[in-house]
Amino acid sequence: MSLRHSAADPSLSEGSPEPSPVPAAGSTATLAPVLLRTRALAGERGERRLFEALDLALEAGTVTWLRGRNGRGKTTLLRLLAGLSTPAEGDVWVQGRPVAERGVQGRRLCVYIGHQNALKEDLTATESLRFLARLHGLPHDDVALLAALRQLGIAQRRHALVRTLSQGQRRRVALARLALSRSAPLWLLDEPYDALDEDGIAALNEVIGAHALAGGAVLLTSHQTLSLSTPEPRVLDLENHAPRGLLAKAAPSAQPARQPSA
Repeated sequence: MSLRHSAADPSLSEGSPEPSPVPAAGSTATLAPVLLRTRALAGERGERRLFEALDLALEAGTVTWLRGRNGRGKTTLLRLLAGLSTPAEGDVWVQGRPVAERGVQGRRLCVYIGHQNALKEDLTATESLRFLARLHGLPHDDVALLAALRQLGIAQRRHALVRTLSQGQRRRVALARLALSRSAPLWLLDEPYDALDEDGIAALNEVIGAHALAGGAVLLTSHQTLSLSTPEPRVLDLENHAPRGLLAKAAPSAQPARQPSA
């Protein structure tokens, strides 16, 4: 099967210790199924064009690090791919069908976790996770919830009210939804490592890595350097898809040989 991918990041050199760029359009480097594909995608906020001409293919078994300066449209792109908003131009297909045609069933093929944890302050960690699981049609029995919280290293606080948890602990509870979402092949994660300590990052890496190795695909943003090594993350830099006329201005941030501090 011949696969097409989003344009490679030309600023990443071969042999770089940084994550690999997304393969070039027309590449047949792998034969993994394409779970999500875009063609000539463009995103806007209000009347401002953020990115354009994005051809992307997310393959089974891959993790892709979505990069770009603040305001370039990373969150906008994730929401477009999740079917939560409409692109200015272009199309999105999930498993070969337009995302707009898939409805509720299509949304269950994708997990989107944004900046907000969406937890109920007056519920316990377990109760909040149960609420999210029910909302998204996920398993929500006691055994499944406890196992999910354990995978994110927050089970010991399962009976604590959300309002008593630290920001990192709240993030772990929200991310525990991933452990309940194994059947959803596509994970779209907006700054999932935000507020996590070293142990939390390690726990999340394990969950993400296991999902990719089981045939899922993950697209995520992160302002910090990724420590995930299996699978090796690819890079998609939205600076390479800035509206024409802005590419020259974006050039300084398209040098990922050394990741700047957050």
